[in-house]
Amino acid sequence: MKSLEKLNFERSFEVVIIEDGSTSKSDKVCSRFRESVNISYYFKPNSGPGDSRNYGMSRAQGDYFIILDSDCLIPENYLNEVDEFLKNDFVHCYGGPDAAHESFTDLQKAINYSMTSFLTTGGIRGGGEQLGKFQPRSFNMGLSKKAFEDTGGFGTIHPGEDPDLSIRLWQSGYETKLIKKAYVYHERRISWTLFKKQVEKFGKVRVILNKWHPQTSKLTFWFPSLFILGAMFSIVFSLLGYVELLLVYTAYFFLIFIDATIKNNISVGFKAVYATMVQFYGYGIGFLTSFIAIKILNKNEKEAFPKLFFK
Repeated sequence: MKSLEKLNFERSFEVVIIEDGSTSKSDKVCSRFRESVNISYYFKPNSGPGDSRNYGMSRAQGDYFIILDSDCLIPENYLNEVDEFLKNDFVHCYGGPDAAHESFTDLQKAINYSMTSFLTTGGIRGGGEQLGKFQPRSFNMGLSKKAFEDTGGFGTIHPGEDPDLSIRLWQSGYETKLIKKAYVYHERRISWTLFKKQVEKFGKVRVILNKWHPQTSKLTFWFPSLFILGAMFSIVFSLLGYVELLLVYTAYFFLIFIDATIKNNISVGFKAVYATMVQFYGYGIGFLTSFIAIKILNKNEKEAFPKLFFK
């Protein structure tokens, strides 16, 4: 909230806070900022991120919504960057990158690196260009009221509600674009366990999205799973005297370490190597698990993975 208070945007804007059934309510915190920020606060029973965002957009006063996660810090010039872009090249849905703030812990910076680096994800979350259409992520995303009403907003799956919406927007004739300068500082997960659980869910959800929207399926979605299987084979081959594949993996992780160290520090460099391993392993295992359950065993996604869906 403090970062929203410091935004240097000249025109008025509304901040809509949705309390999604939390046992530690934020109404008193919000009340402390009412003199400096135009806040509309709503409390509702827990129904998941997608439904809560829809709830907020249906009650917001404006005709263009910016969706941000509660663990994001917003740079002072953020709204100016968005406003300037939309004036010159209006789009009904945009997405922005995330970055690591200097105040973040080394663990948070390492996880941010693994999620945004060109060497790990192609840089799509860090502002890099992506093969094909850009899919905005809901931690930093803009959506017009018209596009929201035409599509019905987010679905009940989580995670994955944001790429699902992007695909449905395309099907409805809307474009999505990346605003590189509209970045936020995303604090992300604060432990290795939570990070692994998050990326494993990403892998499971991707198979579900491929089932719902087969036209968007890509071979690249298999990369983390193949990467993990290749790593296992490299270890087995090395025990048999064939070390070439293991050397390729070693060189890759050494490159991760050097790049993350140069961009941050040596502590982040070491942690970024581990974060990359956790990311590929979690996503890869999640993807394989979901593929076997849904594509091979032909299970219903909601029955196979009920925790990925809100009612």
